[in-house]
Amino acid sequence: MSSQIPHSTRALVLATLAFAVNFSVWTLYSVMGIELNTQLSLSATEFGLLLSAPILSGALFRLPIGLLCERYSCKRLLILQMLLLIPPLMLLPQASTYAEYLILGFVIGISGISFTIGIRYVTDWFHANEQGMAMGVFGAGNAGAALSLISVPMIIEHWGWQNIGPSYAVAVGLTAALFSLLAPELPLSRRIKEPLPLEFYLAPLRHAKVWRFGLYYYFVFGSFLALLLWLPQYYVQAYALPFNQAMALTLLFVISSSMARAAGGWFADRFGARTVNWSVFWICLVCLFFLSYPPTTMTIHGVDKEVNIYIELSVWVFTTLLLIIGLAQGFGRASVYKLINDYYPEQMGSVGGMVAMLGALGGCTLPILFGISVDLIGVYSACFMLLYGVLAICMLLMHLAIKKERYRERLSEAIANNFLEQD
Repeated sequence: MSSQIPHSTRALVLATLAFAVNFSVWTLYSVMGIELNTQLSLSATEFGLLLSAPILSGALFRLPIGLLCERYSCKRLLILQMLLLIPPLMLLPQASTYAEYLILGFVIGISGISFTIGIRYVTDWFHANEQGMAMGVFGAGNAGAALSLISVPMIIEHWGWQNIGPSYAVAVGLTAALFSLLAPELPLSRRIKEPLPLEFYLAPLRHAKVWRFGLYYYFVFGSFLALLLWLPQYYVQAYALPFNQAMALTLLFVISSSMARAAGGWFADRFGARTVNWSVFWICLVCLFFLSYPPTTMTIHGVDKEVNIYIELSVWVFTTLLLIIGLAQGFGRASVYKLINDYYPEQMGSVGGMVAMLGALGGCTLPILFGISVDLIGVYSACFMLLYGVLAICMLLMHLAIKKERYRERLSEAIANNFLEQD
């Protein structure tokens, strides 16, 4: 890559590439899961646990790695993370039991911490009024899930099932080498020479605002991640689509949502992150209402005859509603991180790591809850009923937070203008 390219652009492009490759590994089980579901004869709940194994470790380690990012070189941390990912990928062909796949999935999940490292790396290269766009472009690396949806069927067809892990290990190794050689290191003049006390980075984690941001991200990222893991088998089971068509429609959802993140960052810079968030929630709430409705047959007892009415979303209506939700979630993921940068620009590693952890836990817990809800209720659309409830809670908390903040602003203004006496 030419040295004439600005360091900030080079850092953003290479970090996004590394994140995309890592994200493809993190979501690998979404494609392998269909075959594993058949091989291991899993229930919906067991299948949800299998999909969640890599997501769990990727979520839990995001906060600790975020704290490390505040003290050590993000470039070196990202290279080390990718190198640690190679051994479990090489061992993947040796797995044969459900427990072995769960354990390897948990280890492979360290690919998920690449987001926390990468976004901390990227924010050091851009000014405050460019942060939304920069983080949005970096977040478009979510499209790395598309690499799995495309490459895994090709690997199986040309080299066989046993070569999936080693092929991914080679790709990760090459990416680590490329990033090591070409990614710029932050100049010494812009680094913190004396690390600040750990309390400085941990203090915001006690703020209710941070946990509220985490809940927003639980929906806009966690549900996106859960859906891309769940959709391939949903299309196969609920609509009886062939494997390739299920992959293609899931791919469409992933790519559109990931690319929307860059646009979402621009909108958040221009119109405000909170405005974007609120709009995203309303759009998703309407779409989830229709997606939650299960196939229904109604019998109307008429005067002379009975009239049977069958209500079901066709696969194309279902996919259209999903695409709308995916686009909205892409905007929402960018706007949440713009909010974090607005409030905590000096603690992006710790606060961003906490929010990323909570969001990724959505990708871990929601597939399990999807499986439990389907097993209990007995309809495939139960997963969307669950998401509707999660979103309703997010919107309620956001409404109360906005109301409380506006009250404080009016109170402060009244005190400043001597309408009230300050004790």
